[in-house]
Amino acid sequence: MTTHTTTHPSTSPTASWRTIDLMATAVIGVVFGVAYWGWSSGYTAIDAAAPALGAAKGLLGGPWLIAGVVAGLVVRRPGAAVTAETLAAAVSGILGTQWGAAVLLSGLLQGLGVELALAFFLFRSYRVWVAALGGVLAASFEMLYEWDGFWMTMSTSWKLTYFGCFALSGAVVAGVGGWLLTRALAASGAIDALPAGREAAEGRAG
Repeated sequence: MTTHTTTHPSTSPTASWRTIDLMATAVIGVVFGVAYWGWSSGYTAIDAAAPALGAAKGLLGGPWLIAGVVAGLVVRRPGAAVTAETLAAAVSGILGTQWGAAVLLSGLLQGLGVELALAFFLFRSYRVWVAALGGVLAASFEMLYEWDGFWMTMSTSWKLTYFGCFALSGAVVAGVGGWLLTRALAASGAIDALPAGREAAEGRAG
């Protein structure tokens, strides 16, 4: 079955941003920002209740990477992922987390990781493994900051183990999870006005 994702000017990655694209990116950022804020409490509780997790606590990091993945898959515009991820971080910071304003840098780095994954394929491939790569790169970019920003007293082996767990969580929770969420939204018809929804609608029609 032939797809038609490049036949509509509004779905081309080089097309100008529309108002609906901006609104969708903002909504994704705000919604996930509230979710990030909630997860920060969950993370703190789990970390305090299970100190034996050690470096495996990196597995808990994936949920903080999902806004950029979803925005990148849904809106399909260069800049959507980093905008949504940074906005989500800002919202969570405004609501209040233990990391304060540092979340803004984290959001920027994580969003840039997703952008890089999509840019590798010229913003034309949105398959599950591309989303998973976005999650891995988001974790990688964040780890550049956390390596000495948060874990300066830890050993190199601890940091590498933490990073491996973080990257795995990014791939599965943010990448595959974000891809599945995007597919569910597209199947529901809720995002038919956006590139991902239009592609799904054309698939159903074809």
